Amino acid sequence: MFKIIHAQFLAPGIKRFVIEAPRIARKQKPGQFVILRIYEEGERIPVTIENSDPEKGTISIVVQSAGKTTNLLNTLETGDSILDVVGPLGKPSEIANYGTVVVVGGGVGTAMAYPTAAALKRAGNRVLSIVGARNKELVILEREMRDVSDALMITTDDGSYADKGFVTDKLRQLIENGTRIDLVVAVGPIVMMKAVSELTRKESIHTVVSLNPIMIDGTGMCGGCRVMIDGKSQFACVDGPEFDGHKVDFGVLVQRNSMYRTEELQSMEEFKRSQEAGHACVATSAEVQGAQR
Repeated sequence: MFKIIHAQFLAPGIKRFVIEAPRIARKQKPGQFVILRIYEEGERIPVTIENSDPEKGTISIVVQSAGKTTNLLNTLETGDSILDVVGPLGKPSEIANYGTVVVVGGGVGTAMAYPTAAALKRAGNRVLSIVGARNKELVILEREMRDVSDALMITTDDGSYADKGFVTDKLRQLIENGTRIDLVVAVGPIVMMKAVSELTRKESIHTVVSLNPIMIDGTGMCGGCRVMIDGKSQFACVDGPEFDGHKVDFGVLVQRNSMYRTEELQSMEEFKRSQEAGHACVATSAEVQGAQR
């Protein structure tokens, strides 16, 4: 069992959990993730590690309510526990002194971009960060990103905070203004990472994206997280999750991520009905804790 030391919403539907996991905390590096399962019959989902504290033996994750499992996870509170947390998994980010690095975080992807931005700054890079969200309420980790960046630019789709527009607008401005960019790291929705990669391809700027396809075991054996990189099959759980954005087949990624869309929608509808009836679809927070005792 993995105890939740602290749980707090950062924005509507986006919650940060500090989890007691000393072995993972000691070994975690930027860019890695965990696979967790809330209860015995539950779904296994990958979640990027936002931060870790080896001395306290804790890791932090940020979860956005999307499907049944993430919605159920976000009902858990401080003092509750998660059945399984496996990790750290995946290859760490390649940290070196590249020069000037632009780190782009879209939505909850900012939580995934943050530890990499911090590590790149510690390695001596000039870090320019761009954070985008649909609206002001969904901008997360602004203070944290500002602390590890030489400059932070924020965009919102609706203009309710900072500059109206998309992260690619800010990246394009940097390029057009003649800013030397040695590396771009983009983490967020597939459509955003694809747009960033298409923009930087024209300028021959090396670009790294973090992929989060469907995963099950996290060891490369199930093949669920297969992605096409430069025309060849690779597995995001062991070969990634970070890849050269100019080599990713985003069309295949979108197709594979939508394979179980019907089942996901059905599961979510059942969850909503059960919530309206006053209890979770398969297990409420209380039932999860009861099963663990």
